Amino acid sequence: QVQVVETGGGSVQTGASLRLSCTASGRTSSSYIMGWFRHAPGEARKFVAAISWTGSSTYYADSVKGRFTISRGDAKNTVYLQMDSLKPEDTAVYTCAADVSPRGDYVYREHLDEQAWTHWGQGTQVTVSS
Repeated sequence: QVQVVETGGGSVQTGASLRLSCTASGRTSSSYIMGWFRHAPGEARKFVAAISWTGSSTYYADSVKGRFTISRGDAKNTVYLQMDSLKPEDTAVYTCAADVSPRGDYVYREHLDEQAWTHWGQGTQVTVSS
């Protein structure tokens, strides 16, 4: 079994920063992709960012590019999402995901789709007020 657990989140004002953390544990493969999705009320869950095992490959949604940064911790099983210049439209439940059977050390276009991911966390709320 693989467990994916997020921490962080909270309520902030426009322009503030937050950092989300996500740790994968259990019977993971030797290398896996990790990423973040978000789900706002009344909308479908959307891809935010993803990072490969070594961190050499990252991908961001256009809506967060330049404001959010995804990175791997030294232990590799932890991923961070640094969110700067937050806007009210960033308000959502942020969920971490892992792809434990990737084709390689690369974030592929398929990872924009929920179906590419094998394990999900429970989600953490981020609320940005104006």
